[in-house]
Amino acid sequence: MENRTLQPRDQAVAALTIAGSDSGGGAGIQADLKTFSALGVFGCSAITAITAQNTCAVTRVEAMPPGMVAAQIDAVLSDIQIGAIKIGMLATVAVIKEVADALAGYDGPIVLDPVMVAKSGDKLLADDAVEALKTHLLPRATVLTPNLPEAACLLGLPEADDAATALAQGQALCEVGAQAVLMKGGHAVGDTCVDRLVTPATVQDFSAPRIATSNTHGTGCTLSSAIAAELAKGKPLPLAVDRAHRWLHAAIKAADQLNIGQGHGPVHHFHEVWA
Repeated sequence: MENRTLQPRDQAVAALTIAGSDSGGGAGIQADLKTFSALGVFGCSAITAITAQNTCAVTRVEAMPPGMVAAQIDAVLSDIQIGAIKIGMLATVAVIKEVADALAGYDGPIVLDPVMVAKSGDKLLADDAVEALKTHLLPRATVLTPNLPEAACLLGLPEADDAATALAQGQALCEVGAQAVLMKGGHAVGDTCVDRLVTPATVQDFSAPRIATSNTHGTGCTLSSAIAAELAKGKPLPLAVDRAHRWLHAAIKAADQLNIGQGHGPVHHFHEVWA
């Protein structure tokens, strides 16, 4: 038989999501992989927890064994060139430490979404895990993407109720160790939703009209994974955030077309693809 040597070829752009599974399909790993696909990036995953949830509630959460989380990350990174990593739900201190150790040799961009509470109000991060997140992963983050309640929780402060306080909290999170912080405006009030990218030296706003819809399940997961997808393509952070912000706005605008579930339905990840 003729011997054939495989020729090297360009690999598709790939990104890794490290997050929990959402059985309802609107958030978590499912939302991340949909986002990667919609934006032309091959998605890999490491599941940190399994949740039983839908558009109305989270009824059960089980964290994965920490060693299994690390094994998934090691399996992906040892074989596939990963352009960026998105980190979402981590659930426990042990999982946080395992993820940090597994990423010790990774030098690409990391988007850290500090998932703490589901849209339904159910807690997704143990109380003692907040400090571990700040200690082990926040300093590794290329960008941290908290909403206003999450930023306040990370800092042990009341939730920001005006733009100046939100900016100050973003700057405080940079001082804690994040290279950049995207303070999301979804929980704020007003006709305009403003996401504010804060670094130790700069502030940049990304604004869009606020859309009147209850179908916003998974917006945080989707935005952070969209940023990771654009970073994986080689875009600098401000351009990655701009593209992700505009794409998510369109996904929210199209969300009511899906009519999924009886509670907070998901955004439309494939609004640019489906007829």
